[in-house]
Amino acid sequence: MGGDARLGGAVHDGVRHGGTARRQARPARPDRRQPRRATAGPRARRAARRARGAAGAGRGRVIPTAPLPARNRLAATILAALHDPSARAELAALASGALDPAAWLAAGDAGHAEGLRRRARAAHAALAPRPFGPRGGSLDETLDDAAALFDAGLGFETHELLEARWSGARGDERDALQGLIQVAVGFQHRANGNAAGARSLIAEGAARLRGRTLAGRALEAFARRALEALDAGGAASPPRFPR
Repeated sequence: MGGDARLGGAVHDGVRHGGTARRQARPARPDRRQPRRATAGPRARRAARRARGAAGAGRGRVIPTAPLPARNRLAATILAALHDPSARAELAALASGALDPAAWLAAGDAGHAEGLRRRARAAHAALAPRPFGPRGGSLDETLDDAAALFDAGLGFETHELLEARWSGARGDERDALQGLIQVAVGFQHRANGNAAGARSLIAEGAARLRGRTLAGRALEAFARRALEALDAGGAASPPRFPR
């Protein structure tokens, strides 16, 4: 994330399982035009968000990431699956076992195959019921997608998705997005075993979110519950993403 030390190399590299700094994963851009979500008013979108949130109340914890380069490849596939039917089909194949996750892993990383498939299953379950959305959609649509990923235990992919919006944002919107990203990647740090990094990021992200709203979503309660989950230790699941 540019030159911000808390969201750039220091944070991003800490989520990795070793290796040198690399450019962040980006989803492939299909040439064909994708179906777009039907336009709905703010009230209808808020009602739909609440319904999806209730349906996902039994979410699990954040899932550890796979080693590079499989982590980046899976993240790119998951983000592309928000918009691209072929990417969603590939994700479904990986989740079902029709596609062997070992083929995505470097030599010596075969022990991570089940973890990779677990992330694919979580992403597939979260995205399969969702319509294909436009690439570069509205802030509201981006936050809906982020909610689906975060509540599925995919903190790294949430970070990747929101970063693209953060990079072009300004003012309060930029600060609020930065707070959400820090909380998401903080919980990913915790899942990956970096307790100190998790505490620092979640605390800093929560501080940025206090008293803020973003696209009609109040962020204060999310910030408070993120800190409560942090204080409760690794057994506590993250809060639901703001809706």
